[in-house]
Amino acid sequence: MDKIIKIVLSVLLFTCLLDMPYGYFQLVRFAALIGFGLLSYKANQQSRQTEVFIYGALALLFQPFFKIALGRELWNIVDVIVGVGLLMSLFEKRKDE
Repeated sequence: MDKIIKIVLSVLLFTCLLDMPYGYFQLVRFAALIGFGLLSYKANQQSRQTEVFIYGALALLFQPFFKIALGRELWNIVDVIVGVGLLMSLFEKRKDE
C-alpha cells in the first residue's frame, strides 16, 4: 500500500509542473495531506521515527488550510524534490525487511 501511495503522490506532484487549473493544485494539497499522513502513521507503527518526522513535515507543508506562499517556481522545485524522493524511497533496501 505504501508503494501505491508513493507512486500516486509522485505522479500528482510531477503533473504540478504542467499548466493546470488552480483546483488541481488544491486537489494535490488534499491528496498530499492524506497520503503523507498515512505514510507517517504507517512509519510510526513500524517504529521508523525519521520517516514519521519527514512525512509529518511534508503533510504540514502541503496541507491546504493554512497555505504557505512560496511562489510558483519554488513550489515546482519542492514538487520535483519530493517526487524524486518518493520514487527513490521505493527502491530503498531496509534492514528490517
